[in-house]
Amino acid sequence: MKNGFRQSMAWLHTWTGLLVGWLLLLIFMAGTASYYREEISRWMRPELPRSTVTSEVAAERAIAFLQHKAPQAESWNVTLPDPRNPAMRMFWRNPESMVKPPAEGEKRRRRGGGRFGDATVDPGTGEEVAARETRGGDFFYRLHFDLHYIPVLWARYLVGFCAMFMLVAIITGVITHKKIFKDFFTFRKDKGLRSWLDFHNVSAVMALPYHAMITYTGIVTLMFMYLPWGVNVAYPKDEEAFFSEAFARLADIDTPTEGTATALPIQQLLDAARAEWKGAQVSGFTLYHPGGANAVIDVYQRDGKRLSVDTPSLRYDAVNGTLIEASPLSGGATQTRGVMYGLHLARFADWGLRALFFVSGLIGCLMVASGVVLWAVKERPKHAKAGRIGVGLRLVDALNIGAVAGLPIAFAAYFLGNRLLPVQLAERADAEANVFFYAWGAALLAAFLWPKRLMWAWQLYLGAALFALIPVVNALTTHAHLGVTLRNGDWVLAGFDLVMLAFGAVLAYCGLRMQRWQPALSAAEKKKRQAAAAAAAKAQASAGTEVNA
Repeated sequence: MKNGFRQSMAWLHTWTGLLVGWLLLLIFMAGTASYYREEISRWMRPELPRSTVTSEVAAERAIAFLQHKAPQAESWNVTLPDPRNPAMRMFWRNPESMVKPPAEGEKRRRRGGGRFGDATVDPGTGEEVAARETRGGDFFYRLHFDLHYIPVLWARYLVGFCAMFMLVAIITGVITHKKIFKDFFTFRKDKGLRSWLDFHNVSAVMALPYHAMITYTGIVTLMFMYLPWGVNVAYPKDEEAFFSEAFARLADIDTPTEGTATALPIQQLLDAARAEWKGAQVSGFTLYHPGGANAVIDVYQRDGKRLSVDTPSLRYDAVNGTLIEASPLSGGATQTRGVMYGLHLARFADWGLRALFFVSGLIGCLMVASGVVLWAVKERPKHAKAGRIGVGLRLVDALNIGAVAGLPIAFAAYFLGNRLLPVQLAERADAEANVFFYAWGAALLAAFLWPKRLMWAWQLYLGAALFALIPVVNALTTHAHLGVTLRNGDWVLAGFDLVMLAFGAVLAYCGLRMQRWQPALSAAEKKKRQAAAAAAAKAQASAGTEVNA
């Protein structure tokens, strides 16, 4: 620690940011992409149709499909289409008696069979869509707090650790920069270390409220995992009872089906729920014991403009339409947690606010990236004086190249893998995720083998080329390319391709700047060169005088 409060805060800011900076960049980039997880998922499944039917018609077709596909199921779960997700997603649970023991080497759960089944249905026709297997945008959503290959529990502890360091870095950064608002309007171009410092300050201050909010609410989302002791004391034997009471959930139904009866039309049940909610829209429903005399249906309200992620639900008797129960009102603490969670996910945001969140997330990525690069820029003159590059600086240089320039390569490779991998490939979703990490691993390996400035340019150019190729490969492999989507006014798919081109252009510009960049001279080097130039001029003048004489 340094002497003085602000110096100590500056030291703490530097090291809390640097130690987790590269993993934090992955978390930030994946989380920022998650704001458009539905749109990404739709682009990655070009077989999905555009829906124009009402939710009532979609629900009727969902019931008809499930009556044919899974008539003996214990429960049906349906997610209705919305403006961001035009297809219907449905799951069902088969009776245990219908499940055949898996063959040797076969997985217990199979798509569309086994204990659980699922399908994606076109709400316009009521037919199942043979869309390619992919995680789509959910890959980035899960990646930003589960880190994919790492065991989930350890991954979430690691992400929480990084978030705490990020929060400390934000607070100490504000304390350190006593002229923070003046620094926001200051950018000194081509000044070496000062330029990097100005860029870091501008990217930090520009979206400072967002950075603080997203970091704090990210910790809150997993607070029961990080601080479980209160729940353990109050509910020592049944933690699930706490979550059911605290989050106002309807109790699960595990009773067997009794008798047979015809349920009311689904439209009548959904209309009853909308009337109870004063016109709020329905996001989906779960029907228990379909076809049974004791059939009940849980209807879920759509997020809409609610800040809280916790939305109400209603339970009806599906045979006579009687309202059985409603999800209880949440307490103040639960509502606060729901709002915090909702702010982090931003499901309430319309297209304009979601774009603002996305841009703020990109600025956060620039803040983290410029911070880790700034440390290397500050340390380099010290190593230059010593006459050699130390192991620590070499390691940071390699990680900076592999993370800052390498991660865009991985993102682009993931999208290209979606288009280039065979559609019928087994475990295709896992293969797409592997493409992401293979590409990132290759970028990291190249950076460790040769952590030089030219490697920065090469990786940035490669990322630019891959992003520019995405719309081209999309046009060669699908019918959902810019020539079609722009003409049809499908701005979700067209917007994705255009954003990929924009990212490619930005990376190409950064690569060009890095290729032409020359480090600024230090003050001592400037004085040395000025003295040498003055001596040369004096010698030249003396030589001229002697010639004239």
